[in-house]
Amino acid sequence: MNEMLGLYPQWYVPGIGTAWVMGIIGTIHVLASHTSVGAAWLFALLAQKSVNENKPEIMLYLKKYGMFLLVFSYIVGSITGPGIWYSVTVASPRGISGLIHNFVWLWASEWVFFFVEVLGVYAMVYLIGKIDNKTYLKLAWSFAVASWATMILIVPILSFMMWPGNDRWYSTGSTFDAAFNLNYFAHLGIRTAFMFAVAGAVGGIIAATLKDRDTRIEVTRFLAKMGLAGMALMFVMFMWYTATLPPNARLIMETQMMPKYGSTLAALLIATVVYFVFSAWKPLRLPQGFAVAMTLAIGLFGLWPEERSRESMRKPYVAGQYIYSNQFFARDVPGKGVVSDMPLIKAKGVLATDYFVPADLRKITPENELRAGDLLTHMMCANCHSLEPNGALRPLPALFGHSNEPKMIQAYLDGALYHGLIPYMPKMPLPADERAAIALYIAQLSSSKPPVVAANTSISTEKGAN
Repeated sequence: MNEMLGLYPQWYVPGIGTAWVMGIIGTIHVLASHTSVGAAWLFALLAQKSVNENKPEIMLYLKKYGMFLLVFSYIVGSITGPGIWYSVTVASPRGISGLIHNFVWLWASEWVFFFVEVLGVYAMVYLIGKIDNKTYLKLAWSFAVASWATMILIVPILSFMMWPGNDRWYSTGSTFDAAFNLNYFAHLGIRTAFMFAVAGAVGGIIAATLKDRDTRIEVTRFLAKMGLAGMALMFVMFMWYTATLPPNARLIMETQMMPKYGSTLAALLIATVVYFVFSAWKPLRLPQGFAVAMTLAIGLFGLWPEERSRESMRKPYVAGQYIYSNQFFARDVPGKGVVSDMPLIKAKGVLATDYFVPADLRKITPENELRAGDLLTHMMCANCHSLEPNGALRPLPALFGHSNEPKMIQAYLDGALYHGLIPYMPKMPLPADERAAIALYIAQLSSSKPPVVAANTSISTEKGAN
């Protein structure tokens, strides 16, 4: 047995924890990226329509949409993309490492198609009217295929984060076993449907500015049909998607996510359908502000709850149902040479086996118990919970009823957490003294005076490393 845990220093953002940093950046990125993929297909379809029906005025719309897309999707997407890499690297180093070791060539392939996609959008905008129609259509369809290929190659990674779908991957470690998992095609379908719907909504922002009456009517109705088709496909794909979820994800969805977001998502679904129906019925009555508001509503009340729900439904895992959200390996993965951390934690605890624990905290004493509890609580809990009493992300003190009784809190840690009785919480067999230290620190969080601990820990915050 390895005598030390291969962990990294902890990163914690006060008030919101770490998950919300990734979630906020990721939601903005998904809105921009899915709009770009949907818009690529919109470009190809409308360009084909323009050539087949000899309507060059449609090309003018495509040029305006393309200029908007360069700013909205490609600049915003290019900024938030590296933001995601940075945030997940510091918040979930083992998670991103596990994904890279599984999908490095898949990611490399996706970046090739993304490069083609970026070249494609510039070509679509700046070559309108400068090359013959046949060549332009070839470029347009190449742009569409390359854009969708980026989604085809990224979705296997996102689906694997939910679960491999069967036990075969744990023994083979094969990229194909990981990529073509049970959840993949349903997940790809629902994201493809969303890209059509959001591209239709964003397209309305530009369509509302068209001066030519007939072109505005034709383009707006085309966008409405595209949006409605996306919404219909999304409903079907959602039914399939939920059927491919692991038991812990279905439990969280049914007991926590749907009660919390179900009515909001249903209302947005109805509102979006009404928006597209109205824009198809009265295309000239669609103001630009209405299209902007619909796009923002999709992002705030649709995409944000959906992305947050998907992230939450993976719990207690962050990837492959073998890496816990708090970065510990939950099981052996022979195919990747991964050894579970649980036996070592049960035998020796975390403080004695983590390289980044200060020397004076490796053994708990009455003098350092609160500091040890501070460090352990950040390591065990901060990836999913904010630690402040009124924190934004599942505040830990509130989950214990703001109790300041360590024994009550430790009773929970001794039972549900130690034995893994709650499906969406990690099973952490910490020694009794480490559970007691955590209980003491959580109790102090809810006391009349905030806990006072020394700064000599391995936790870093957005203000700097302690």
